[in-house]
Amino acid sequence: MFTELQDSVSVEYVRVVSLEERDLVTAAAVARRAGVGRAAVANWRKRYPDFPLPVSEAGSSALYSWQQVEKWLVTTGKADQLAASGRTSTGTQLLRDAGPDTDRDLSDLTAPELLARVMASVLPPLDDADEPAGHGPMVLDPAGVDGLLLGAVAERFGAQARLAGQVPDSHSAALVNASVRGVDLRVGRLIEEDLFADVAGKVRGVVCLPPQQKTWPSATLAADPRWRFGLPDPLDPDLAWVQACLALLSPRGVAVVAVSPVTAVRPSGRHVRDMLVRAGVLSAVIALPTGLTRDGEGATQLWVLEQREPGRGVAMIELSGLGDIRDVPLAYQVWRRLLEGGDPGVSRLVPTIELLDGETPLVPSRYVRRPVEPDPAELAAATERLRALYSDVGRALPQPVGRTGPALGDVVTIAELERSRALTLLPRDAEPRAGDILFRTMNREPVVATGTAADDRGVAQVIGVEPDRLDPYFFALFVRADALAAPVVNTHSALTRDDVRRCRVPRLPIAEQRRYGEAYRRLLELGRVATQLATVTGAVAAQTSYGLTTGALDPSALTPRETITTETAENEKRTT
Repeated sequence: MFTELQDSVSVEYVRVVSLEERDLVTAAAVARRAGVGRAAVANWRKRYPDFPLPVSEAGSSALYSWQQVEKWLVTTGKADQLAASGRTSTGTQLLRDAGPDTDRDLSDLTAPELLARVMASVLPPLDDADEPAGHGPMVLDPAGVDGLLLGAVAERFGAQARLAGQVPDSHSAALVNASVRGVDLRVGRLIEEDLFADVAGKVRGVVCLPPQQKTWPSATLAADPRWRFGLPDPLDPDLAWVQACLALLSPRGVAVVAVSPVTAVRPSGRHVRDMLVRAGVLSAVIALPTGLTRDGEGATQLWVLEQREPGRGVAMIELSGLGDIRDVPLAYQVWRRLLEGGDPGVSRLVPTIELLDGETPLVPSRYVRRPVEPDPAELAAATERLRALYSDVGRALPQPVGRTGPALGDVVTIAELERSRALTLLPRDAEPRAGDILFRTMNREPVVATGTAADDRGVAQVIGVEPDRLDPYFFALFVRADALAAPVVNTHSALTRDDVRRCRVPRLPIAEQRRYGEAYRRLLELGRVATQLATVTGAVAAQTSYGLTTGALDPSALTPRETITTETAENEKRTT
């Protein structure tokens, strides 16, 4: 009975979102429309009691009525920068076009925003030659949650594309409509309800960032006709999404799907991978650099899918070694060359027979090798520069001195500091300002906000401090112990506001706080330099190893001036 009721409710829930919901916008969209930075919107919320309250605060993003916000902007004289915004001929309106934020520098983009742009850039140019009169080619996101992917598609194609998407709930629908207008949105359970079955085989472009889940209901959906290449194992949800996207594609259509690198090698998925390769529908596998993901951590592959003839091979594109995620191409002309195997150091068109090797591992680094041998002179020069840098870092290491003054004394809780207005616990979706304290998810230590896009990653709580009463680096230093020791039981490993209020710091004069804060800031900077050095050292070691395997370098010339052993390192640990 409950199952029948649930199914009937689900059917009723499949609908296009109402105009009232389409009027909802996020704080970021308000900033784009008003032509200001996101920090300005956060300040308006704090400083002006008449600023419109959120209409919805479900999830992690507050939603506002644009009608109310626009009225407030006009009333307060802040509407001068509002852009004239209109709809395209397809009815699509990209909200970020309403402000000067459209051409933001790449350094301002978060990892999820950049990933969305990359995925949209892999799609080939659109034309409406095969489309019904009056209809542009459709580009669809079957797993939408926030509008980033469709927003990137609208940014890329503008009036050419007719946008559509499926979202799991009305809040996600509101978030999509806060970024893009004129989208054919349908609400229902992702992967379980195929709400776009009516356009299967007719969609020109699909972009998909599957939800992060360890399993999918394979037994329930075993009879679904979308699994042309085999029913994926319950542990292979990405392979289900890959086939769901393929089922939507027209004969000229292309899908770009983000998958976990584990999907490329897991034994349980071998049969489906094998079938995808044999059928020719997998046209490329792109290994992206670490950090270019939904949450800015870990790694992602992009699988490019087409309805092709068998036997055309797969383009393996190896970009995982890029040091900066912003070096990933954003122009289709570049992707076209890579998809054709036109850059031997990065891409290669691998024949089908070579891929059908036992487990069918779809790992680009296995098939793409650097064509240029390392230059011994260049490696020697890089090693000498590293040696000099390590010497400089050694001289910059602190000389610890025991404290001779009185003990640190009393402590004060964050709750007490909040009552005395020395600090403020800000709303979770507040725009962090430089100097704010960020308590982060996944049990990571608190940090001082820098005012850059990096502040948006994995933030659980935001504290604004009064700098005349609290030094932010002193605060971050001493609150670490309580923050990391607090028991966390929620799924995001994040402190609640009550947890934060129980954390303590010493009660010290502001001058003494600043002494501690400056010392901690220098230690953090030293740590960052050491991390960067370790990265460069690893790259030099990898290049040198590669030189040995290619015969470019002789091992007799690689004898170090001093030998570092595990035993030496352990002795160093014991002395410290």
